[in-house]
Amino acid sequence: MEQQATDIIVASQAALRQASALAVQYSFSVIGALILLIIGWLAAAFLQRWAFQGLSRIRGFDATLAGFFAGAIRYVVLILVMVMVLGQFGVQTASILAALGAAGLAIGLALQGTLQNIAAGIMLLVLRPFRVGEYIETSAVSGTIIEIGLFATELKTRDGLYRLAPNSTLWNVPITNHSRFPTRRHELSVTVPKGESIAETQDMLLQIARGDSRVLLDPAPATFVDTASADSATVKLRYWAQSSNWFATTRDMTKALKLAFDERAAKVKAEETSTPTP
Repeated sequence: MEQQATDIIVASQAALRQASALAVQYSFSVIGALILLIIGWLAAAFLQRWAFQGLSRIRGFDATLAGFFAGAIRYVVLILVMVMVLGQFGVQTASILAALGAAGLAIGLALQGTLQNIAAGIMLLVLRPFRVGEYIETSAVSGTIIEIGLFATELKTRDGLYRLAPNSTLWNVPITNHSRFPTRRHELSVTVPKGESIAETQDMLLQIARGDSRVLLDPAPATFVDTASADSATVKLRYWAQSSNWFATTRDMTKALKLAFDERAAKVKAEETSTPTP
């Protein structure tokens, strides 16, 4: 009995010494881990602010893109800090990095469409084929840009509807930007029947164009005969206007052209009526 009691006491003392050694060892690891976490957290926040401010100083660099890259830098630093913290407790960091790589690959495959939209959003924000407030048109969508995000782009259609387009659908197709350049050209076509003067029609078209202050004088409006046949000829008026009021100008010019033709037809009819029959 005495021998058993002695063995128990000896084992207890050995376990206590081992526990004390482990406590001392892991206390330093815990303190080191806490220090790493604090320093890493502060460093990640500092690098995020530094990256955002630096990217924001670049002329034309989008704020959304700057925030995305700054946030990505912060999370990369935090992941590295967590790996270093686990290394303080004897965890094999190589296996952690391999697991993170495998998890990243699995997440990338699962979110392939989402990552496609993010990549397309980054390219749209960098290359800027359109900006907020511009009117664009593709084979699938058209409207005025409200906001360009990393995943999707918000638009407002001409009839006031809200439309959300995934960025991948805007990046992989040709885009027509109606607002990028300050001026736009427009053409009006008029059919001149046989017997009517082409020169008078051209003069009338030029007078209509010059009578609208929104029609630019440089380049100057011009008329030309586009097609001709034995029975008629097609005369076109080509003019330029500001992109901001191009649509309203084209509508008003079309209306003015119709009114001018009606007035000329009424004048011709009145002259025929007043002419005495021989």
